[in-house]
Amino acid sequence: MARHGIQDGHRARKRFGQNFLVDQGIIGRILAAIPEGDEIVEIGPGLGAMTLPLARRTGRVVAIELDRDVIRHLRVTLDAASLGRQVSLVPQDALRLDLAALVEAEGLHPPLTVVGNLPYNIATALITRLLEQSTFIGEMVFMVQKEVAKRLAAEPNDSAYGRLSVLVNARARVEHLFDVPPEAFNPPPKVDSSIIRITPRAEPLVPPADQARFERLVTAAFAQRRKTLRNNLKPLMPASTIEASGIDPSLRAQALDIPAFLALARQLESTD
Repeated sequence: MARHGIQDGHRARKRFGQNFLVDQGIIGRILAAIPEGDEIVEIGPGLGAMTLPLARRTGRVVAIELDRDVIRHLRVTLDAASLGRQVSLVPQDALRLDLAALVEAEGLHPPLTVVGNLPYNIATALITRLLEQSTFIGEMVFMVQKEVAKRLAAEPNDSAYGRLSVLVNARARVEHLFDVPPEAFNPPPKVDSSIIRITPRAEPLVPPADQARFERLVTAAFAQRRKTLRNNLKPLMPASTIEASGIDPSLRAQALDIPAFLALARQLESTD
């Protein structure tokens, strides 16, 4: 393992949130969680710790990477391993990723498997964006900050359950697979990480016609976690409307499941 954030001659850059995975045991466990035979889109390949074994196993990886220095370094590594033809390196900001355009440009065949060690500062925004394009995705296997994983996989009445839990689980099933310690990376991050699997639902729990109202309602309900629905939803509806939906207005948002939030959202005037 290299020292001081330098791996094979490349120094990790803080502005890109780079922490390179180097633990071979962890890499093996992640590979075991990824379906074999699928076409892979990898977010943030770094120096190729996952890219190379994925290319050997699947034969086709499209890697999205913003850091052009990493791209040059990785291209040399791939060519040295005779894997240059199996991997397409796309210099792009993952937050602007358009899967429809990528599928056409790269000749991919959905549903895709999307994998990656997501920078902590963009993980939730990126997952949200990908779920908006879920018709192209079979499943996603990501490494994220452990606290984010807890929030994504949380269920009602869990202390981690909140707006993110509700909005993501309305569109997908989330599994918290296992945790990854800081020493598995170079340089080691200051937080623990987790591997999660996100599988888009064939039919979202919230119909598209209700999505805008649903997001507005959920955001308001969790605005102040310690307050009751009666207080947080007061700008949107009276307590009598909450009761008419079969929900106790003295509850906190943390106690409600997705169907309950949808029932409340349907009491709002359309925001479309």
